[in-house]
Amino acid sequence: MTRPLRRKDRRMDDSAAMALLQRGEYGILSTTNGNDQPYGIPVHYAVMDETIFFHCATEGQKIDNITANSQVSLCVVGKAHVIPEKFATRYESVILSGNATIVDDPVLRKNALRALIVKYAPDHIDAGEAYMDKLFDQTAVIRIAIDHLSGKARK
Repeated sequence: MTRPLRRKDRRMDDSAAMALLQRGEYGILSTTNGNDQPYGIPVHYAVMDETIFFHCATEGQKIDNITANSQVSLCVVGKAHVIPEKFATRYESVILSGNATIVDDPVLRKNALRALIVKYAPDHIDAGEAYMDKLFDQTAVIRIAIDHLSGKARK
């Protein structure tokens, strides 16, 4: 269960939160292992059909943690500007929670990797496709089905 937003005056509507999520450069993925030890790591991601996709190696702590506990959180911060004289910050951020699964379907895996190429290397699509094909078997794709999404901003 997600706690209600304390500062309701800073709540972003759902469409603005989704727009920030779509244009965000990276997010901090938070997982836990089988002993409930937290782990946070930056990831590049793409949004397809209001679902998050990211890639990683086929083994490692992210995969181990997601296998042990599929419940994850992703935090994305957009624009941020510290206002020292007011001891404050202008910011925009979105936090989501959801269920992470390893994508087995090769068509969905390729589509997710293409979405990452389009987002992060739009001027290098052909080279990205070649790179994807070369490393496809060594690359895991993770899907996060969003259970809850909350955006907040101080303008």
